[in-house]
Amino acid sequence: MEKYDGRGGAVRPDDPWYDVSASGWGAPAGTGACPEPVEVPPQAVAPGGGNEGASAAEIYREVRAGAAFQEVRRRYRRFVVPACALFLTWYLAYLVAATTAPALMARPVLGPVNVALLAGLGQFASTAVLTWAYVRHARLRRDRLALDLRWETQQLTRGARG
Repeated sequence: MEKYDGRGGAVRPDDPWYDVSASGWGAPAGTGACPEPVEVPPQAVAPGGGNEGASAAEIYREVRAGAAFQEVRRRYRRFVVPACALFLTWYLAYLVAATTAPALMARPVLGPVNVALLAGLGQFASTAVLTWAYVRHARLRRDRLALDLRWETQQLTRGARG
């Protein structure tokens, strides 16, 4: 029985990652929500050519130095570093305001609800929004490339010694 990846292509039957959510999952076709897939040519994964007789450690070092792995890491850093900086700034602003401006934080907004309570609830809300944004970014920008890279690495290490 043939399995399909949902975008018109057949899934390799021995692919252990076919059921993992990746870019384009849940996005309607033609909406632009899914970037063009990045091909991972075997020479980009293993720049040293044939890896017959290479150890698994050597293969992983070659993969780590390869362009495809560096692209996955670059995409990860381009989201995580600014997101962490923004969230940490927001959290520290909340702490500083709570300790240095108690009158501001005690100001009532609506009945018994004050600024401190709204800011505290805002911390929870921003955590949920940040989690959603991270998962969406990973699904749309990194998962497919990382899974392709994992597949290629698995193929290279099948014949590796030790």
